[in-house]
Amino acid sequence: MQVYAYVRVSSRDQNEARQLLALSEYNIPKKNLFVDKQSGKDFERPAYRRMMRRLGEGDLLLVKSIDRLGRNYSEVIEQWRIITKEKRADIRVLDMPLLDTTIGKDVLGTFIADLVLQVLSYSAHSERESIHQRQAEGIAAAKMRGVQFGRRCKPLPEDFIDLFRLWEQKEMTTLEFAKACDMSRATLYKHIKNYRDLLMKNN
Repeated sequence: MQVYAYVRVSSRDQNEARQLLALSEYNIPKKNLFVDKQSGKDFERPAYRRMMRRLGEGDLLLVKSIDRLGRNYSEVIEQWRIITKEKRADIRVLDMPLLDTTIGKDVLGTFIADLVLQVLSYSAHSERESIHQRQAEGIAAAKMRGVQFGRRCKPLPEDFIDLFRLWEQKEMTTLEFAKACDMSRATLYKHIKNYRDLLMKNN
């Protein structure tokens, strides 16, 4: 039996020391320690793929917490199935003792570990949905208060109205108008539309 450990941090700026410290008591050979420094949105990670190629029947995989394995819980469940059912290896999640397939090898033990994983998956999905809803509600409320989102439009030059009149009377091309305002034609057209709308509203 080989013991492997998998460590993941979301970016190269983050430090994996806390995970390595938790795993240090297991005396894992350096060649069996796999570290990825990238997002957990999927399992297309080089170190994880190398580890999966080596992981075999009877081996044990250690991870500090289930979110270090991945953040997409539907994919985590699928990887859990591949490791435990297809490769017939074990997984131990240090922060969650119930997620340890070395304990209770009977049907009940397997059922409990699978059930806990499903509950975690549902909780994570619900939390993501809740976050998205709160973000949408926050944006809607901010818009109602007049908060602007996205890039701010370039401020208009003080002589915009004079330039607009010259352009409208065809004494200036659109390109010349845009250069005089120091903006792209697309941005200029937005300002022209806004100005015309304002004129119509005030007439």
